[in-house]
Amino acid sequence: MDQSGKSDQHRTHHEGDSHHHPRVKHSHGSHHKKMADDFKVRFQVSLALTIPLLLLSTTIQGWFGYEIQFIGRDYVIFGLAAVLFFYGGWPFLTGLANELKKKQPGMMTLIALAIAVAFVYSSAIVFGLKGKPFFWELATLIVVMLAGHWIEMKSVMNASKSLDKMMELMPDTAHKITESGTEEVKVSELKVGDKLLVKPGEKLPADGVIFEGHSSVDESVVTGESKPVPRGVNDEVVGGSVNGNSSLKIEVIKTGDDTFLSKVIGMVQEAKKQKSKSQNLADKAAFWLTIVAISVGVMTLAAWLIAGRDFNFALSRMVTVMVIACPHALGLAIPLVVAISTSASAKNGLLIRNRTQFENARKINVVVWDKTGTLTKGEFAVSRYESLNKDFANKEILKLAAGLEQESEHPIAAGILKKAKEEGIDVPASKSMENITGEGVKGNVEGKDLKIVNPAWLKKNNITIEDKPKPDHKETLVYVLVDDRPAGFIALSDELRESSKKAVKKLKEMKIDSWLITGDSKEVTESIAGELDLKGYYAEVLPDQKQDKIKELQMKGKYVAMIGDGVNDAPALAQADIGIAIGSGTDVAAETADIILVESNPLDVTKVIAFGKATHKKMIQNLIYATAYNVVAIPLGAGVLFWAGIMINPAVGAVLMSLSTVTVAINAQFLKKQITT
Repeated sequence: MDQSGKSDQHRTHHEGDSHHHPRVKHSHGSHHKKMADDFKVRFQVSLALTIPLLLLSTTIQGWFGYEIQFIGRDYVIFGLAAVLFFYGGWPFLTGLANELKKKQPGMMTLIALAIAVAFVYSSAIVFGLKGKPFFWELATLIVVMLAGHWIEMKSVMNASKSLDKMMELMPDTAHKITESGTEEVKVSELKVGDKLLVKPGEKLPADGVIFEGHSSVDESVVTGESKPVPRGVNDEVVGGSVNGNSSLKIEVIKTGDDTFLSKVIGMVQEAKKQKSKSQNLADKAAFWLTIVAISVGVMTLAAWLIAGRDFNFALSRMVTVMVIACPHALGLAIPLVVAISTSASAKNGLLIRNRTQFENARKINVVVWDKTGTLTKGEFAVSRYESLNKDFANKEILKLAAGLEQESEHPIAAGILKKAKEEGIDVPASKSMENITGEGVKGNVEGKDLKIVNPAWLKKNNITIEDKPKPDHKETLVYVLVDDRPAGFIALSDELRESSKKAVKKLKEMKIDSWLITGDSKEVTESIAGELDLKGYYAEVLPDQKQDKIKELQMKGKYVAMIGDGVNDAPALAQADIGIAIGSGTDVAAETADIILVESNPLDVTKVIAFGKATHKKMIQNLIYATAYNVVAIPLGAGVLFWAGIMINPAVGAVLMSLSTVTVAINAQFLKKQITT
């Protein structure tokens, strides 16, 4: 049923929900934890090996004025360095192999080359080549690099924790109601239609409908708001939310992959994997930085040899340049921000399906709103109904309409059926009911060919009505036609959401214009546009025409966000620069939307824009921090200021590189505070 530009919500959502995300089989957080633990152990072992190696180094002994000499000292140092190289350097050596296999040389390639050159050259000296080994530089370089990776893994692990927490929200068991009472069963064994008892304080084990009881439920898993909300008979509840102080009995309506929480987790994971333009830019920068680093390293070696310096010095400069230039911070700059923003947004009721569009939210200068269920509550109540044909009594109009609408689950249908029930009307059966897409429904009731349509359908079919009823500013009119002749009308009112006015006002403060687009009559649309102080409106628009209206705005140079139903406004959502689905409740399968607002709150549109801006800003900051460091440190590592006594050795270069990585990681963490406040 679609008297205001929408088709049957229940049916279309169900049919559109062919794609769903697999239930999560493992935790990304646990993967990062294993990696963090591995780097931690390697760091600790390598540090223990480095201490005696440093004590035995002649360079260190010269600095601190002590001497440790014994037969075979060089071979002991070599042995310690060999264990360090193969054990501590193993993640970098395997990383080199993986990067070369993918033909994408990067951070691991540079580190592995640097430590391999240092180890092979120093080992050759131990076994007869003339020169000076720098095992202590190699050791400190490996230790610092392991510490840097350990810190990075911990940062990524922390960013993934919120997703892990979501996965832990579902309980393992449920109280299934049986003929003999209740029995405890595994949640994985639940089926649609099972009846469950949820005791006070327990987590709901599945998505369901309450059939007995009344309680307050903490739905922060859905909305991000921890304030409990009242829930009673016929209300839907979501698995993972927490029951309050009274028992509830629910009937399971979704299990496994179909549950709200499973879909949310799947979407969040998909969004984290998805690369935006910013991520691709960082990847390209890291690739070219690797090529430049290897080239500059070789040129540095050649330049110092040509300048007459010994090979040991020249090699030290080359290794330092390659270590400093590792695109470690650059590789972490974007993914860490992505992980944090995606998880934090989900906790705030924003599900990101397209990362690039989320980051582009900062460009929005026009927001186009659908009306029913978006700016309004979508809860229609019949305010009046009347016959327009002397052959039909007023009540017969309501009776026929209720008969045709009883198979539809559109809000308008619900309003008509509710009114018929209130008036004690015995609702007749209908035959061959089908939707007239975006315009209404048709079928046969009591042998009469019936249509219930919106004003747009009348206009399209050139049907005029004398003494056309005038709706007030909150009313939506639908017309009942018998054999294509107007028989009567029904007026329904749908209240604006309390947050609609606040959302439009806030957008105006952000210098963003709001437009209204609906299949409703011009009078109703004009009234709502005036009440909300909108920039403009499009009335009596069919769903397939909404796309054209979006195009019109885009042709005027506007960057347009469309806010509407995730399925029924699909063409308009797809055409808009950014499609945002609202009013989907716990149905997150809005296939064409870039972003889904779980809680049907227009004010969340301002969150999307604010979060998108904050995320993009943080990415740019991190890219600047990561690259600026290289611009300054690489020339110093190459020795351009050697004449002034300023020179960086490989270990110091590794410390600086790690500091750059830590800076990027800490800066990314600040995003969490920006998004949650």
